Amino acid sequence: MAEWIQVARLSELPPGTATEVVAGERIVALFRVEDGVYALDGVCPHQGGPLGQGHLEGCTVTCPWHGWQFDVRNGQHQFNAAIRQPTFPVRVEGDDIFVDISVPSSDSKKDIE
Repeated sequence: MAEWIQVARLSELPPGTATEVVAGERIVALFRVEDGVYALDGVCPHQGGPLGQGHLEGCTVTCPWHGWQFDVRNGQHQFNAAIRQPTFPVRVEGDDIFVDISVPSSDSKKDIE
């Protein structure tokens, strides 16, 4: 069953930016890129760095602790095909951004209408 949680406002997440939010008991990294809003598990699998505080360039986020890079659209590590960061479905209703934290998945995004 979906567990949609309102985590931020679209107006607080300008294009090309990232932020870190708490949804339930999860830390979630939100990213607003040209084609939509995406959500990844906010804890880097390397050593627990805060992905939502990382540098976002295009659709790639770089962990601020040790430089691991992920595609925010699908969680794919940029240099190791065996590593994929969990993603979460995103829904935008008006100015509200919701994330479904019930089951991490891949290729989850919401187009901005």
